[in-house]
Amino acid sequence: MDVKTVLQFAATTRGLSLLIQALLNAAIPDHEADAFTPPRAEEPRLLDPAVQWFLGGLSHWDAEHFLFIAERGYLYEHNYAFFPLFPVILRGLAETILRPLSGCLTLRGRLLLAVALGNSALFLLSVVALYGLGRVVLQDRRLALVSSLLYCLTPANVFMTAGYSESLFAALTFGGLFLLERGYTFRACLALSIATAARANGLVNVGFLLHNKCLHYTWIIARLLFTAALGTAVIALPFLVFQYYGYRVFCTPSLSLEQVSPALIQLAEDKGYRVPDENAPPPLWCLRPLPLLYSHIQDVYWDVGFLRYFQLKQIPNFLLALPMATLGMAAAYMYYRANPTRCLRLGLWDGGANKRPDKPTPGFYSPRVFLYVVHATMLLGFGTFCMHVQVLTRFLSSSSPVPFWISAHLLLLYEPLLQRRSPPTYNKGQQRGTPRTVFLYLPQNPIVHLLSRWKTCSIPTRWILGYFISYWLMGLALHCNFLPWT
Repeated sequence: MDVKTVLQFAATTRGLSLLIQALLNAAIPDHEADAFTPPRAEEPRLLDPAVQWFLGGLSHWDAEHFLFIAERGYLYEHNYAFFPLFPVILRGLAETILRPLSGCLTLRGRLLLAVALGNSALFLLSVVALYGLGRVVLQDRRLALVSSLLYCLTPANVFMTAGYSESLFAALTFGGLFLLERGYTFRACLALSIATAARANGLVNVGFLLHNKCLHYTWIIARLLFTAALGTAVIALPFLVFQYYGYRVFCTPSLSLEQVSPALIQLAEDKGYRVPDENAPPPLWCLRPLPLLYSHIQDVYWDVGFLRYFQLKQIPNFLLALPMATLGMAAAYMYYRANPTRCLRLGLWDGGANKRPDKPTPGFYSPRVFLYVVHATMLLGFGTFCMHVQVLTRFLSSSSPVPFWISAHLLLLYEPLLQRRSPPTYNKGQQRGTPRTVFLYLPQNPIVHLLSRWKTCSIPTRWILGYFISYWLMGLALHCNFLPWT
């Protein structure tokens, strides 16, 4: 029943997201942003104007890179900041399921349809994976349900809907972690490895595998080390292969400019984009001891580096990221206050005479949550000090369940509407004075229940739901009209 509720709510929010972004994109003129806008490869066909009107808002900002790669492949140097799995999926959908529409839709039009259909399906998979992960890790049905429903209203909603790889990465990451928690190590490594083919921060998921193996007995340490090393290699392999591919393309090029469309060459000249050319000297990054194209792109094209974003003009972006950062810091602080000994022992073992491993504490303070809090805190620290800080919202929302677990924990802790007790039930023949059991009452969809009773909700509930819904809507309005967002 819970899975059905979550799926229905997720499907509803996906449909609303597509509808609202289309209406807002039509009502608000697009901002003329200095963003990547390559020339179109084909003349529009019969249905292209309609698809562009309804789904054009999903193609802005970084989505244009993914669509360009899906349509034309990797050409410009900075395209290599975007990993290949998502463009491959889009092109696969466009050339298979959507192929019958090729008579009335260009490839770009079919790719836009693939974005809407593919990301909607991937989001549904990610929410089911998050619910399953919550049931296993939290051992608390109420908390798993509320956190999954909150995820359907994620502040990073527009990036889960538009032509970005966030929904894909979330589905693979949450699914891989669920498999790992259930003991399916090899399957988990495969899922997390595929996630690394979607986003570079999938490499961080290696920590879950390594910590999981450290929890076992020392008499099988050699086998565990081998498994951990093999799993690490599997997870990192897509990243390494993609970097090697980029090295071969730019450092030992076999492409001449005569093979590239003149319009794309002109765009490269106008914008200063680098194109591989067998007649030109290799770029300087090829001569480094560790020639990583991804690091070069982040440094040169996006100016990503330690404390580089700490400028007065970036204060609005820090304010945009503040709510998500606050949730991350609150999660770390509250978990440490509840489990200081476990945190100091790095979650590897619990001490004390009252230790009961057979009945671990359920809920957010469960021992199994420790590693997820550490993972989220590391992402928060890295995103704050080394990235464009406004990216924190989608960075954490697609990589960690912790923002949703801590939000649901706070709702269940401070919202009286979710703390009502159901009428007691009695065994047959039992006197009315001795109830058999009393359950905490939880509506079928607690989030809809709270929204319908907004005026009677507690202050913490209004803050949390207000943050989720306002970012959910503002992202659709701003991002889909080429206005700056997270």
